Amino acid sequence: QVQLVESGGGLVQAGGSLRLSCTASGSIFSINNMGWYRRAPGKQRELVATIISGGSTNYADSVKGRFTISRDNAKNTVYLQMNSLKPEDTAVYYCNADTERRNGVVSRYWGQGTQVTVSS
Repeated sequence: QVQLVESGGGLVQAGGSLRLSCTASGSIFSINNMGWYRRAPGKQRELVATIISGGSTNYADSVKGRFTISRDNAKNTVYLQMNSLKPEDTAVYYCNADTERRNGVVSRYWGQGTQVTVSS
């Protein structure tokens, strides 16, 4: 079993910054993709950013130039640096990780979510 623990959410004024962290632990041989998603009130969950093990990244258009995803493979941790935050960034943010066991089985796990609230 694998656990993902997120931290770093909170309340910030528009234009401010937050940094989210997510650490994976448990039965992990390697981690392929890691990513961040978010769900705003009354909306469906949407992709924010992803990063593969080699470091290539992908961003939603709405966050390009403001958010940066990174990872520390030695710590099984993915980060999301969020700058120039807007009220529309308010959401619960979830991390995920595609983890591989020694037997080659790959599974996707999700964190519990962390609330980000941006006030205007």
